[in-house]
Amino acid sequence: MARGLEPAASAAAARSARWPGGAVVYEIYPRSFQDGDGDGIGDLPGIRSRLPYLEWLGVDAIWLAPIYASPLADYGYDVSDHRAIAPEYGTDRDFDLLVADAHDRGIRVVLDLVVSHTSIEHPWFRERPDFYVWADGPEPPNNWLASFGGPAWSPDPVSGRLYLHSFYPEQPDLDWRNPEVRAAMAGVVRHWVGRGVDGFRIDAVDRMVKDAGLRDDPPAEAPFPLPMPEELRKLDLIHSRDSPEIALALATLREAAGDVPLIGEVYLPVARILPYLEYLDAAFAFDLLHADWDAEHLAAAIERSSAAGGVAWVTSNHDFPRVATRWGEENTRAAAVLLLTLGDTAFLYQGEELGMVDGGPADPPRDRFGRDGCRRPMQWDGSHAGGFTAGDPWLAPVDPESRNADSEAADEGSVLNLFRRLIELRREIDGAPVRVSSPANTLVFDRGRHRVAINLGDGPATVALPEGATVVLETAAGAARAVTDGVEIDGHAAVVTRIG
Repeated sequence: MARGLEPAASAAAARSARWPGGAVVYEIYPRSFQDGDGDGIGDLPGIRSRLPYLEWLGVDAIWLAPIYASPLADYGYDVSDHRAIAPEYGTDRDFDLLVADAHDRGIRVVLDLVVSHTSIEHPWFRERPDFYVWADGPEPPNNWLASFGGPAWSPDPVSGRLYLHSFYPEQPDLDWRNPEVRAAMAGVVRHWVGRGVDGFRIDAVDRMVKDAGLRDDPPAEAPFPLPMPEELRKLDLIHSRDSPEIALALATLREAAGDVPLIGEVYLPVARILPYLEYLDAAFAFDLLHADWDAEHLAAAIERSSAAGGVAWVTSNHDFPRVATRWGEENTRAAAVLLLTLGDTAFLYQGEELGMVDGGPADPPRDRFGRDGCRRPMQWDGSHAGGFTAGDPWLAPVDPESRNADSEAADEGSVLNLFRRLIELRREIDGAPVRVSSPANTLVFDRGRHRVAINLGDGPATVALPEGATVVLETAAGAARAVTDGVEIDGHAAVVTRIG
């Protein structure tokens, strides 16, 4: 990271006044962010060493993907001890130092809370089998399917019974109908709040409570509107997930967390997240993440999500292709404007601020579900390992010689500096997004005294502006030009204007 880059003096105070509404939360995939000891795996000391960069960027909080003890069947989402730090990431002291340093810089710390399931190597699986969901067998009791493919039931070689797993067989589902499970997980939440954690992103919220009668999922009348394996899209997933009794679980977490925010990964169309928002502070707006890069599709996703209230905007994370890969490198800058001008909480995945693209499949593959491409290491400099490690990286970087934080920080016209300006500007923008009529292939919306105009087409487009409006941000120098009664915007570009 280039030297001499200091945040505005008021940045920490401004961040402290907004939580979680309006916050920018930076997702860190710890294994791929920064290696502090040269073993090729990112860790907590590495994250701590990069806090000056995150403070300079202006983020309000960091979300750490799972750092718990795990046998890594699903790279940390198979937890074997919810209160222990994985040794490859560091120690309890490393965690405490990270939290303290982040807080000193006005940055809050959000943990990933994996509560719908555990690792099959968690002591509970043998010591407390009543904590899990079982069937006598030998045949599965229903047609439920795992998200990663195949039946959601596997035989336990010790008991001979079948256990439920919504994901890999190594990830047995907890029975949240059991009050002792609820008490145990409430204890986990209180433990981390006591350690200074400022919030939780709750993994797989819609899987926490299942149908009490284990009824079949009926055939779908229409395909599930979010991406998932084809065999799952043929079913109406109303019994294997999204239980009307979800309050059993969420009320427990809400009580344990107190005033600490809870942000849910509810993998459902936004129309079905309202019961979750009775207990959660926000839920991810997956309708936007999975929308086509098309003005009407994006506008519809934004309208649906805004109407629900309590959404956290997100356009990428560790599970899905990056923006530059999914929506196109030419649209990276415009997509940054979209994400950071919608208001409410915005989640920014590490490396998006550099315009990073996905890498190809790892050889041999690390992730069994093919997500290695979007989990490649952060690129800090132009060296072979991208400044991520002094050793051999667990996954090779993609293109650090072309995209890295050091070179982009020194370039005022870089994607990184665009993100930094957007994060600073968004603090001045308020009001809900209201769409404004505009030419084909453009998306224009007002938020209070600001108008955001995005040109999704290939050629220039002219967007009308209110009298007295001035351009306060453009995606690249010269991307917009004043014309009579409006502004002409280059293809794949965007502007933010202000009235008065």
